[in-house]
Amino acid sequence: MNVFTIKDLENLSGIKAHTIRIWEQRYSFLAPQRTTTNIRVYSNEELRTILNIALLNKFGFKISHIDKMSGEEIQNKVLALTQAQAQQERIVNDLINSMVNLDLDDFELITDNYIRSHGIEKAILQIIFPLLERIGILWMSNHINPAQEHLVSNVIRQKLMVGIEAAKSHLKINKTLLLFLPEGEHHELGLLFMYYLLKSHGVKVLYIGANAPLKDIAFVSELKKVDFLYTHLTSLAQNFNLEKFLHVLSTKTSNIPIIVSGHLIQEYKKKLPPNVQLKTSLKEAMDYVASL
Repeated sequence: MNVFTIKDLENLSGIKAHTIRIWEQRYSFLAPQRTTTNIRVYSNEELRTILNIALLNKFGFKISHIDKMSGEEIQNKVLALTQAQAQQERIVNDLINSMVNLDLDDFELITDNYIRSHGIEKAILQIIFPLLERIGILWMSNHINPAQEHLVSNVIRQKLMVGIEAAKSHLKINKTLLLFLPEGEHHELGLLFMYYLLKSHGVKVLYIGANAPLKDIAFVSELKKVDFLYTHLTSLAQNFNLEKFLHVLSTKTSNIPIIVSGHLIQEYKKKLPPNVQLKTSLKEAMDYVASL
C-alpha cells in the first residue's frame, strides 16, 4: 500500500488541501491516519475516494449529497457521467488507481480499449499525457514505489512508441529539433510525448533520449546544425543545479534556442539565458509546436 500526503491528494485531484481539510471536518468519507509528527497520510483507497468525489463535485454534485452516498453509489454516479471531459478524467483516475494498486492488466486494458475506440492520437492527448502530468507529481514526491513507476512507464512507453511510429503529417516544417534528457534524468515519457507531438506536426526530430552528457548534445547540435534543443525535466538528483545547467547548455551549444518543459521548471524564477524558453503547461508546449 502507498502512503500519500494531503499535498499529493491536492495535486492529483485538483482539490486544494485547505478544502480537503474542511471536508474531513464536516463529512465522513475521509479518515486519514496521522504520523508520529501529526502529519496526515492517506491510503490507496482514500486516494480513490477523493478522485471520485472531486470528479462528481466538478460535474455538479454537491459535497453534502455525495457524503450521503455509499461507496457503490459514488462509483455508479461516476460511471454514469456523460460529459466527454468527465469520461476522460474518469479514465485517467482509473489509470491512477490501477497504477497505485499495481494492476497492470487493468491498466493496459483501459489504455488499449481507449486506443481502439478513439485512436492512438486521441488516446495520447486525452488520457496518456494528462496521466503523465499527474503521476509525475508522485515521482517527484517519492510517494510511488519505483517498481510501480518502472512497470507503468514501460506500458505507457510502448503506447507512445506506437503513436510515434504511426504519426504522419501533411506538413513539412523545414526545422530540425534535438530532443534529449540531461545526465541523471531517466524519466523519458514526457520527452517521448513531445517527440510524438513534433513528428505529427511535420517537424524533423533527432532523438538522443535519456541521460545524455552535455558534450554529446553540443557535438550533435553542431554536426547536424539543429535549429532548436528541447528537454523535459521530471525528476533529477537533489544536487542538480538547474540554473547552472541552463547556462552551461546555452554556452556549449552556441546559443541555439533551447526549450525546457516539465515539473522541475514550474517554480523557476531566476533570470534565463536569452536563448532559453520555459514551457510550464501542455497548452504552452502545444502552442510552441504550432508556432514552428
